Amino acid sequence: MTRSIALVACPLVFLALAACEPVPGDAGATGGIVTVPESVSSIAAPFQDLTTARIRSEDGCYWYTHKGPVETTQLPLRTKAGNPICTKAQDAEG
Repeated sequence: MTRSIALVACPLVFLALAACEPVPGDAGATGGIVTVPESVSSIAAPFQDLTTARIRSEDGCYWYTHKGPVETTQLPLRTKAGNPICTKAQDAEG
């Protein structure tokens, strides 16, 4: 009986620990939260939180904090057509 409980409990412990992934903060941002220019806010999709926008130094693109019902995560700021909004041209390779 004890062995069957251990076989069930062990994977559940590891699954619970996997949920402890830290949420990215200012890491990668060039200066934390930035004021989004009017030219960017006019092309951004309406459902995004522009008050939390950051520019990541890795890709030069705007990212915002999405606070969902389950988790908070960083997402790229996108246009109404779904394209990422960046301050510099993206490489063709990604």
